[in-house]
Amino acid sequence: MLGSCELIAFVSTKNSDQAKVFYGDVLGLRLVEDNPFALVFDAAGIMLRVSKVHELAPAPYTVLGWEVPDIRGTIQNLMGRGGKFERYPGMPQDELGIWTTPGGDYVAWFKDPDGNTLSLTQFQHE
Repeated sequence: MLGSCELIAFVSTKNSDQAKVFYGDVLGLRLVEDNPFALVFDAAGIMLRVSKVHELAPAPYTVLGWEVPDIRGTIQNLMGRGGKFERYPGMPQDELGIWTTPGGDYVAWFKDPDGNTLSLTQFQHE
């Protein structure tokens, strides 16, 4: 039923000014609208609504992720724009914070200004 409908992604922010800079300038998403309820960004044709909220308890897991063709280059680019990548105790990650999955894919995590966990994944296609 919904397989032919466009997906809308949501994340929340308590500080829309910081979120606007992060999602727009750091991540490079195009701001489509800033209204009293949300910042609306274009994420490669997917609508990302950054909802403006008064209370926020970030989830302890990934809420948004991007598939990237070059995870190392993307991480270096984001770090140059102020992005900081997470390290998790007991998880083998390389110098950039990249974890290699048992299937050989690469994953790295970072947070937005509100503490929402975001990720990058580079799939190893055969």
